[in-house]
Amino acid sequence: MERTLAIVKPDAVSAGNIGKILKEIEEAGFLIAGLRMVRLSKAGAEGFYAVHRDRPFFENLTSFMSSGPVVVMALEAESAIGRWRTLMGATDPAQAEEGTLRRRFGSSIERNATHGSDAPETAASEIAYFFRGVELG
Repeated sequence: MERTLAIVKPDAVSAGNIGKILKEIEEAGFLIAGLRMVRLSKAGAEGFYAVHRDRPFFENLTSFMSSGPVVVMALEAESAIGRWRTLMGATDPAQAEEGTLRRRFGSSIERNATHGSDAPETAASEIAYFFRGVELG
């Protein structure tokens, strides 16, 4: 089994799409090992996305991610990282395949409804960022 971090971003939360996205996650065979709704501070978003600090989109990304509540999840499944990334779809919703979460619920590269870890090391550190000291199911 593998774990990955999933985030329902502020745009999808404010649009009322949490339940729809959770339904897709469960129907895709993921176990939700941990789930929390949080509101990231600007500093919290900057800490989470620190790897992108020198990228031109960093300011917009961290402002967006701290603009409203998000739902963070530790998902578990065989090949969870790859399977979650496939379910999310391409970063740009316009380029994402039909039926993917970003195609259905995202509106732009910035406001693309979901986040997912890209590698096992990233998944471990991202899960620890939100679930420090918490026993996961």
